[in-house]
Amino acid sequence: MDQPEAVGTVRLPYPTGYPVEWEADVVLRDGSTTHVRPIRPDDADALQRFQMAQSERSTYLRFFAALQRIPERMLTQLVTVDHVRRTALVAVRPAAGDGPDRRAEDIVGVARYDVIDDQPGRRTAEVAFNVADAIQGQGLGSVLLEHIAAAARERGVHRFVAEVLPQNRAMLGVFREAGYAVEQHLDDGVVTVSVDLDPTDRSREVMADREHRTEARSMQGLLSARRVLLIGPHDAAAAPTVDDLLAARVREAHAADPGDTELLVLGEHVTWADLGADSIDLAVIAAPPDEVIDAVRRLRGTGARGVVVLSAGWAEAGPDGVARRRELLRTAHAEGMRVVGPASYGLLTNVPGARLRASLALTAPRPGRVGLFSQSAPAAVTAAETVKRRGLGLSTLVSAGHRADVSGNDVMQYWQDDPHTDVVCLYLETLGNPRKFSRIARRLAQVKPVVVVVAGRHGSVVPPGHTVRATRAPRRMLDEVLRQSGVIRAENTHQLMDVAQVLAHQPLPAGGRVGILASSPSLAALVADAVAAAGLTVVGPPEPLSAGAPDDEIAAAVDALYAPDACDAVVVVSVPVVLPRTDAIARAVTEAAARTGRTTVVSAVGLHGLPDELASGDVRIPAFSTPEDAVWALGEVVRYAQWRTQDHGTPVRPPLREGMSDGAARAQARTLVESLLARHAGKPAPADGVLLDQGEAAELLACYGLTLWGSVSVRTADEAVAAAQELGWPVALKIAAPALRHRADLGGVRLDIADAEDLREDAERMLAAASALLPAPDPVLEVQAMAPTGVACVVRSVEDELFGPVVSFGLAGDAVDLLDDVTHGVPPLTDVDVARMVRGVRAAPRLFGYQGAPAADVAALEDVLARVSVMADDLPELASLELYPVAVAEHGASVLHATVRLRPAERRTDAPRRALPG
Repeated sequence: MDQPEAVGTVRLPYPTGYPVEWEADVVLRDGSTTHVRPIRPDDADALQRFQMAQSERSTYLRFFAALQRIPERMLTQLVTVDHVRRTALVAVRPAAGDGPDRRAEDIVGVARYDVIDDQPGRRTAEVAFNVADAIQGQGLGSVLLEHIAAAARERGVHRFVAEVLPQNRAMLGVFREAGYAVEQHLDDGVVTVSVDLDPTDRSREVMADREHRTEARSMQGLLSARRVLLIGPHDAAAAPTVDDLLAARVREAHAADPGDTELLVLGEHVTWADLGADSIDLAVIAAPPDEVIDAVRRLRGTGARGVVVLSAGWAEAGPDGVARRRELLRTAHAEGMRVVGPASYGLLTNVPGARLRASLALTAPRPGRVGLFSQSAPAAVTAAETVKRRGLGLSTLVSAGHRADVSGNDVMQYWQDDPHTDVVCLYLETLGNPRKFSRIARRLAQVKPVVVVVAGRHGSVVPPGHTVRATRAPRRMLDEVLRQSGVIRAENTHQLMDVAQVLAHQPLPAGGRVGILASSPSLAALVADAVAAAGLTVVGPPEPLSAGAPDDEIAAAVDALYAPDACDAVVVVSVPVVLPRTDAIARAVTEAAARTGRTTVVSAVGLHGLPDELASGDVRIPAFSTPEDAVWALGEVVRYAQWRTQDHGTPVRPPLREGMSDGAARAQARTLVESLLARHAGKPAPADGVLLDQGEAAELLACYGLTLWGSVSVRTADEAVAAAQELGWPVALKIAAPALRHRADLGGVRLDIADAEDLREDAERMLAAASALLPAPDPVLEVQAMAPTGVACVVRSVEDELFGPVVSFGLAGDAVDLLDDVTHGVPPLTDVDVARMVRGVRAAPRLFGYQGAPAADVAALEDVLARVSVMADDLPELASLELYPVAVAEHGASVLHATVRLRPAERRTDAPRRALPG
């Protein structure tokens, strides 16, 4: 039996109480961490300590007066806020001198705003900042601005104003360099700064750049560690446990391959008392969870930049384990440390002269140019052994375990600028933040290839210990995120290594023209079919070369393939049947590849040398066991090379509303959303959100320059005729019920009705049909002026918990509903993304003059899709939107109906502020 639809109550847009969702751990410019949270009344003592520790100059720049101690009345006011009209965020760290079990905190930074203009659509607040002298210059002011701005936007504040003394250049720089639209003027010796809080392309770019630098620096602090402390179980007299074995494994790894790292073993080489200031860089911990947390507290002041937790027993152990993991992160981040794990395989850095062995691996792969990230320890073992078996060198290996903190996103930030890494490989079990992954991977893939395996497609299977948001997006949405990011998608470890071998040892091909050298005509035909299936082009007839061909014949065939402009890549397949194998072909191909720089892959049996490659001096050509593997890997590399040279466009930013600035249009949309949600507050609502009527939907769409074609709801034939006379002839008549609205085959739509007699007849017929087909009594019809005839399309957007806004496009009818002929995109979209979505559906030829029909106005359609993407990106309250149909004529596109649902916004996985997972 079907379950009843879940219903709830619409909440007010502005919740009251302590906004715990504003709490966040952040990374500063030096790679260390701190905690940002809303201020509380019990912060009075900490705020007073903060103020008394500030220099006279800092106090004067903040308060425009000498203020050594905050008066009690003022102090009470500063810590007592409603987090709506008045709020403050504080950056905190553990208080000094309280020992390893302290709970007190020191405030190291404050940001606050007070609303001074509460008019809807132009709500303005005064903002102020104060950063501790000791950490000024570490970027905390910029972080606090991002977080207070995000909090203000959630509360409907659209603009900040601040009064700053001219000599406070640091604070003026924070505003000026944030990328927001800023105005400032000098009046009576004070600079008044006005900041529009709408994110801009520049503010997003600034945030992404700062995020990149800080997260890369924090990873560098881990991967460049030279003094590593190994911490095992505290009870040394206990019988051997898994943790003991883990600790012993790390010791054995260092004994077998000491590298360039100094390993200190707690209880053997050192005691806690021996650890002074800046005595270690990294701690590797194999102990039960409670002992891990205690050890992290004791690491305070030792200089440790992070901890690698090898042992399990955390979130996978149930609610208590989840709480322990939260405590671990809170403790480590408060001390300025990152966490790798739990259940991590560890870290390896293979750079000669700076090697790190903080891993369970007894032996490391040889040094190379590939960076490898894996989540679980078993997956890391498999990947590492495959790398060693293939002789593929690594620069870095990072296993994140349960990915409680450090993730593939962090490591990609580091690898972007790492001079020792040319190829990035990631084996992911879950994708916790697809929007951030897409943004970082797209930036990285512009300069270095990224190859990804995702074992559980967007959380369909969640391994124990991992936390992943649910998703309603289609399964292929992950493929779209990866495609949009420019990464190479592999299905398994085998394919991951196949592509990595080509990328690590061969130059990127200039194109997709492939020359084939095969040891028999049948093999040549097989390879040609594989090349075509991979989307590549065979150049010329394949060169057949028998197994026993003389050297001059081999040289001639190879020279022909590697002639200037003969092809972009070469596939060599040599499989002897009877004759003994010689290396003449291998030598000729290797020398030709080295001489020309032509991308080359080989599938051969019986070759001497390294197992998975041909090698001659510095030239290494990847060799595969089957021709199909070689061609598939080559095809993926060709597609990546083409993506890297393509124009990816610019973010779509259509002018939103005529006669109004974009900022004013967005403010109007936010105010309207607030009022609509407030209007329905307290009323029962479906779980998928509040359904707007056509008038409300038209008003909201108009804020983004989208005009909804007018319609009139009627219940009788006489009302239909009166509506048509008001709208103008000819008209369309539709049954309003969603099940029949677009079903011409069931009598739900009649078009181009030119007079009252026909309309009356059609209305009576449709009312009768609706009464028979629908259980609800008293059916409703819609009368609508006829739009220009065109191709009917569907544009949709859904706010997904994992992916955020997901925009889709298709042509109306069975192509969408039955065949799922739909393209998807994750905003923000570029003009190239929009064009690809329109042209990516299989039915797209209908838009371009199919079978003699006039071509549709594709530019107008792309404009509609672009505006929907901007709207969806701006408004997380937009639970779902469907424009169906959008009639695309020769000139223009008409939106004939809109289904819009709103619900209070949930925080997106990639909010416009920097924050670590927690």
